[in-house]
Amino acid sequence: MAGAPLIAFENVSKRYGAESPPALDDVSIEIAPGAFVAIVGQSGSGKSTLLGLINRLIDPSAGVVRFEGEDVQRVDPIGLRRRIGYVFQDVGLFPHMTLAENIAITPRLIGWDMTRRKGRADELLDLVQLPPADFRDRFPAELSGGQRQRAGVARALAVQPHVILMDEPFGALDLRTRDALSRDYRKLHDALGLTTVMITHDVIEAVLLADRIAVIHEGKIAAYGTPHDLMRDQANPDVRALMDMPRRQAERLTALMRKGSA
Repeated sequence: MAGAPLIAFENVSKRYGAESPPALDDVSIEIAPGAFVAIVGQSGSGKSTLLGLINRLIDPSAGVVRFEGEDVQRVDPIGLRRRIGYVFQDVGLFPHMTLAENIAITPRLIGWDMTRRKGRADELLDLVQLPPADFRDRFPAELSGGQRQRAGVARALAVQPHVILMDEPFGALDLRTRDALSRDYRKLHDALGLTTVMITHDVIEAVLLADRIAVIHEGKIAAYGTPHDLMRDQANPDVRALMDMPRRQAERLTALMRKGSA
């Protein structure tokens, strides 16, 4: 991951009102090509603001956000968003469209012909383990939550972006489906050479999936490092409190297993 960052925040702040505290406060962070970065922190800490700044759903109050070296404020926002896939918890599939039509929305908007759109939709349905013959003509209401989320991932990949932004993508799923889908997405991330930035409230999910974790506390980056490094961080009380949760749960599970085998 050496070389120039793919995404960079340079002293970025964001206020939603002159009298309100900053949602982000002088944030500087770099995300390398191919990284899988998880953003964690308490509700209201600034996670969604950080994600929205990358594809210009939100504009900064101060500082610069760069994408592939360019200041995003100098880039056409529609063109920028077509270079970045977006997956969110509520999926947002259009209920009156089939899965194939949902996946092909952006390709249609940028002028792909019907044959190419249909081929890409089938390719992506297959990639996310929704066999095209069974799923291309289904409507979102005919799918389970996990299937809809898989379709959402397929739609985000439609025009072959290198970057995927994910906002609590698995949070509404049952634990078994969530585990399977998160592992399958990590395989896709690696196989396709993606760069992924994911918000999650689940610290265990962040530790198991991500290469690097950014901990946000009251609009500031409290820590940014590998899961291993952050799990060992005892200096910062905010980081320690957050990262102690997976350790405590692992210890409790180990104790229960030992008790059961005694």
